Amino acid sequence: MVKESNVDVLIVGAGPAGLMAANWFARTGVNYRIIDKRSSEIFAGQADGLQCRTLEVFQSFGFGDRALKEANHMLEISFWEPNADGGLYRSARIADSIPGISRFQQVVLHQGRIEAWFTDAIRKWTGGRGKVERPVLPVSLEIDESKVEDPSAYPVSVMLKTLSENASLPEQFGAKVANGLFRQFEGDQEKYYKDGPSEDGDLELVHAKYVLGCDGAHSWVRKQLGIEMEGESTDYVWGVLDSVPITDFPDIRNRCAIHSLDSGSIMVIPREQGLVRLYIQLRETPRDPNTKAATELDGNKGKEAQVLEKGRVDRSKITPEVILSNARKILHPYKLDITDVKWYTAYQIGQRVSPAFHKFNRVFISGDACHTHSPKAGQGMNVSMMDTFNLGWKIAHVLKGLATRDILATYESERLQVARDLIAFDHKFSRLFSGKPALPGAVSKGEGVSLDEFHAVFEKGNEFASGTIVDYNNSLLVDKASGQPAASADGTPVSISPLATKVLIGRRFDSAKVVNQSDAHPWHLCDRALSDGRWRIINFCGAFKTHVALNNELLWLGQYLASDASFIKKYTPPGAKVDSVIEVLTVHASKRVETEWDDFPLAFRPRDAIGRMDYWKIYADDESFHEGHGHAYEKYGIDPAVGAFVVLRPDGYVAQVEPLGADGVKNMAKFFDGFMIAQTMPSRRMDDEIETYGADSYGRPLLAV
Repeated sequence: MVKESNVDVLIVGAGPAGLMAANWFARTGVNYRIIDKRSSEIFAGQADGLQCRTLEVFQSFGFGDRALKEANHMLEISFWEPNADGGLYRSARIADSIPGISRFQQVVLHQGRIEAWFTDAIRKWTGGRGKVERPVLPVSLEIDESKVEDPSAYPVSVMLKTLSENASLPEQFGAKVANGLFRQFEGDQEKYYKDGPSEDGDLELVHAKYVLGCDGAHSWVRKQLGIEMEGESTDYVWGVLDSVPITDFPDIRNRCAIHSLDSGSIMVIPREQGLVRLYIQLRETPRDPNTKAATELDGNKGKEAQVLEKGRVDRSKITPEVILSNARKILHPYKLDITDVKWYTAYQIGQRVSPAFHKFNRVFISGDACHTHSPKAGQGMNVSMMDTFNLGWKIAHVLKGLATRDILATYESERLQVARDLIAFDHKFSRLFSGKPALPGAVSKGEGVSLDEFHAVFEKGNEFASGTIVDYNNSLLVDKASGQPAASADGTPVSISPLATKVLIGRRFDSAKVVNQSDAHPWHLCDRALSDGRWRIINFCGAFKTHVALNNELLWLGQYLASDASFIKKYTPPGAKVDSVIEVLTVHASKRVETEWDDFPLAFRPRDAIGRMDYWKIYADDESFHEGHGHAYEKYGIDPAVGAFVVLRPDGYVAQVEPLGADGVKNMAKFFDGFMIAQTMPSRRMDDEIETYGADSYGRPLLAV
């Protein structure tokens, strides 16, 4: 008899996207399982770049310091291009990450280490549970459509098969060096995972409330949903080598984009422990002549596609030596040899995106399962993790009964646009990088690639690649109407409130230094708003010590938060801490040394059930003794004489900006009413308080506490 079990969330695939989801569920106490067909936890090679926004997210989960300590920091990029004699010269140097765009800069590190950070964090939050189940392969998936809207049902059934260790090892094409060739070209990845007939003991039928397909470009989950990727492939083939170079090339420890005259291009990525990753254009690629006239079923488009006339890439003949031979021709006249080869692969550039990211908002796909592209812009792993960073807390909210299932639809609406933007960027970038550079005067004739255009696209792409300018559209979870239509520096439409002119609604909340009111400790404000599943309302109460109106607003808000009318209490489960769902952080603009702890109502500095004070909720935008002044109000464009409320989602994106006072509180209450589920019904509402006790000259209710 086949074993059966129930689970709230089943994650298929334990790469970075799957582990990001698992980390969210572990952090928020969701019952989940994560499976992977790989037998080895740490797999050689694969992705290596970590962008600014990804590092901010790692910091919010408590392991950003590990990236800073272990990874190689990339601070500069050099552009090399052919000179008149056919050699190479350095044409420009720029910062690798845009200065000031984030407190972090891009770093690179072996993907296995990144996965280890996730698994360590998961063990921490689960007490050692929540491990990846390996090697396990899903073999069937069914959705009971009659149950998809029932929040207590388990409408998705997945049959799992436990593989033998030998069966779970991917094809290495006879090479002694670990390689990723099995992952890189068209074809069903499953065919590299083989096993004999299963007995009942090898099978388990799992009934799940939700399933996440984080299982790569040839996603099994996506295929079960009948979703076909849209896009195209090119004939550009690139090889990748992770090794220690022996060379006289002067910029080998800098990131480099190198165009040769006739032999192709190279991207140089300096790695940890002396390693360097080389992305090498393969102008001479071994092909299988037997495929010249063949046709095959294109699994991505569901129709027959003609194989290239010169034949399919024969990956069994791609070796480190073949890749190195191409690299030497590109780098000429510089010499190149390699040692300590750790991993290699080859891939064919293609840009594809899935038109849908879910089925019934019960089964979701993420990462490479719904968007594939060239890896040279350092986006694959980063965007994949940001997919499940977006999705994980939403599923947790629904499973814990805090929010309606309506919020799950925002995953596709928010992340599909990011994927399309990524594909558009990569389409242009990869062709400029792969194309033959134009000789002087030839660009006007349409002959070759303009390297000036390549530089411009690269520099502009750095902002996009950082992940810091992702802008989510208006939805249940983003109230762009709380701002006004505007344009960013590059002309992109954005929403900005006049109350916080440098805070873009729908984008991630950038960090600024503030000083703890109680002990003078300087903090990055975002480090006090960690990824733990809670919403934040940041009460920028201004220079309340010198503005009577602001002081009155602060006192009134303290009364409101302590009253039965508080919408925060409405969404707090019975018996839970008052800040367990929505936390209020206060940042004032008065002089810290002229401000007393008792100036703030008790609601801003709550005590727990046994009387312990929370000293980490009130901060000053002021000078610290050792780290200077963060100028937070200036950075956020908030007038200290006016102030503002800024509402942050659990993933750190700005949901709303509202004025201080009763109108702002009403607007925030209305926003949360749009998707949150009341946990306790308040005995009174703000309007009831006004009717009973009246209002002051500012229209604020005279609350009875």
